Amino acid sequence: MDQLDLARIQFATTSIYHFLFVPVTMGLAVCVAVLHTHWYRTGRAEPARVTRFFGGLLLLSVAVGAASGLVQEFQFGLNWSRYSVFVGDVFGAPLAMEGLAAFFLEATFLGLWWFGWSVLPRRVHLFTAWMIPLGAMLSAVFIMAANSWMQHPVGYEINPVTGRAQLTSVVDLFANRIFVWGYLHVVLVALSFGGTVLLAVGAWHLRRAARARRAGTPDPALDEQARLLRGSTKGGLWLMLVATVLQFQVGGQLGINETTFQPMKIAAAEANWDTCSPCSFSVLQIGGFDSGETPVKIIEVPHLLSLLATGSWDGQVQGLAQLDEQYNQQYGPGDYVPNVVIQYFSMRVMAYGAGGLAMLGLWGAFLLWRRRFDDSRLFLWVSSWVVIAPFAMATAGWLLTESGRQPWLVQGLLLTKDGLSGSGGAGQIVVSLLIVGVLYATIGITAAVLMIRHARRGVGPLPPDDQSPGDRPTTRAAGAAATY
Repeated sequence: MDQLDLARIQFATTSIYHFLFVPVTMGLAVCVAVLHTHWYRTGRAEPARVTRFFGGLLLLSVAVGAASGLVQEFQFGLNWSRYSVFVGDVFGAPLAMEGLAAFFLEATFLGLWWFGWSVLPRRVHLFTAWMIPLGAMLSAVFIMAANSWMQHPVGYEINPVTGRAQLTSVVDLFANRIFVWGYLHVVLVALSFGGTVLLAVGAWHLRRAARARRAGTPDPALDEQARLLRGSTKGGLWLMLVATVLQFQVGGQLGINETTFQPMKIAAAEANWDTCSPCSFSVLQIGGFDSGETPVKIIEVPHLLSLLATGSWDGQVQGLAQLDEQYNQQYGPGDYVPNVVIQYFSMRVMAYGAGGLAMLGLWGAFLLWRRRFDDSRLFLWVSSWVVIAPFAMATAGWLLTESGRQPWLVQGLLLTKDGLSGSGGAGQIVVSLLIVGVLYATIGITAAVLMIRHARRGVGPLPPDDQSPGDRPTTRAAGAAATY
């Protein structure tokens, strides 16, 4: 592998690792704020205990996300300095706002919330709880605006003297259709993430309590954990189901816009080499990932690709061969086809994973309707492991988005090879890649152990002084809290 390949691997490693914790943080922050609001409205001790419990998971997620994000930022100076020079005037403002405003808003209020349980008035404490997801959502706004500009550059001009891109319209930057639909997609992914965490943790404790009862050795401690987490488990199920169903609509709109602005990405996601109308969708195929290779399509759905890519039953989808020929004429000789294997399977991991989450949500809704939610051993077992699915889907989504843009760093403006730093070499990148790999493995293993241990330990008691001063619960609510 040459310097370019190694630099891309290093950036992909740091970016995917960091991106795994972004939707977890966003989704959990919303869930914790909702749980805190429930405690504020009722004044009962039980919601407060559950809120603190999931707040611990949120704290760990933010810590790992912040640490991995700092390492990721070094990539621009280490390996992609020419890219930084080219896009600096466009990305400077949004990335500065993300770091100075959104991230510090999130981090500051997270600290105030975590350490403010026995210090802040209840209304102020509730306010800090909602500022955490607000900061996380704002952070995603600026990052997604910058990334969407790379996918579909708008509101800019090229300085004829410096050859650098310069921002001419902030409105166009945030009105970018790739940004609008892409940001909504990320928010829904985050909410689905948060829902799966609540569902998986609660299902694990419900399963333990049910197993003890079936064995004839009921455990009061396990029963208490099941009772405490039953409400959040059901809430996580509904959040996961609703967010996943909405993702199909939002993801469909994002795909239609990408077909317009990045037709090569969509063609590669289906391994579609020749322009067609109407176009079928292959549920799974073997081969056909290289030009001239005949694929063996296991299952094929007529018209579905046209519908997904264009919104029309008979819409035309351009082929990789025709697009590559067009780009060679437009941009000069080169290979403009992305890695078809990565695109094809990333698309299916993401789509089929979302379908699986939706089916699990419908299954759980049916069990709730039949009042058998706590008794279904298979459902609780599957739900205990479902938290793995969003991580795989998020990784596939990142690969689909970023790998599908190749060989461009900025679509139509800057090739990936032209954004690479001129200094250094392959040996330097190998050393830094090994260091980053060891560092990330250490952080990841430590975080996983701590989060799993915290989740298995369950909801703990409230410290004696954890009653926020100032705005106390109503007499009726205080009386209800005293019964626990």
